[in-house]
Amino acid sequence: MFSRKSHDSRNTAETVVSVLAGALRRDISFGELPPDAKLKIEALRARYGGSNHSVREALTLLAAEGLVEASAQRGFRVASATAEDLRDIIRLRAELEPMGLRWSMKHSDVAWEGRVIAAHHAAARATDQLLEDPDGAALIWDESGRSLHRVIVSACGSPRMIRMLGQLYDQSRRFRLAALREGACDPRLISDHRATLVAAILDHDADRAVTALLADIKHDLGGPAL
Repeated sequence: MFSRKSHDSRNTAETVVSVLAGALRRDISFGELPPDAKLKIEALRARYGGSNHSVREALTLLAAEGLVEASAQRGFRVASATAEDLRDIIRLRAELEPMGLRWSMKHSDVAWEGRVIAAHHAAARATDQLLEDPDGAALIWDESGRSLHRVIVSACGSPRMIRMLGQLYDQSRRFRLAALREGACDPRLISDHRATLVAAILDHDADRAVTALLADIKHDLGGPAL
């Protein structure tokens, strides 16, 4: 039986790993840690703090998300971010997310629709913040979009589908934020696609909802070909 002290120590260690992973995830997303950059444990400790073990655990967590690559020979490095990587992510999202949405709509209820409305409202507010403060609100905007996309598949009945789509969304974050910085995507148009998506969900029109979802997926990543 675990003592209270050992339980608290374990929780503290998990919190440290979570904080480190969050800081690394953010810096990878914003390009502070560029694609293919080597991630040396000692250098990361000096930059972010933590122990060798906690930094390694954070990197292992990000490797599971696809943001970091790990190998016995080369250690850890930031995952690549090529045009082919982007096309691959978009193809997968364009196939899987509409499936998750259709499954969710098939099993929809008032509670799920309420969560969709709430997530859409938060995303719309975040878009307003982004337009007022493009630099300071970019991550808030991205997180709100992630929450909306997670909610629309949350009733699909497949934890594996939900987890995989979450990972794909995280892996596409670098491309999305780059497209935003470069003016390759228009947050207002994305907001329009999401409004159409939510309206179609509430109207129980799965085909129209999928069309709006695909438009959202394509445009928020800069509109590359599928």
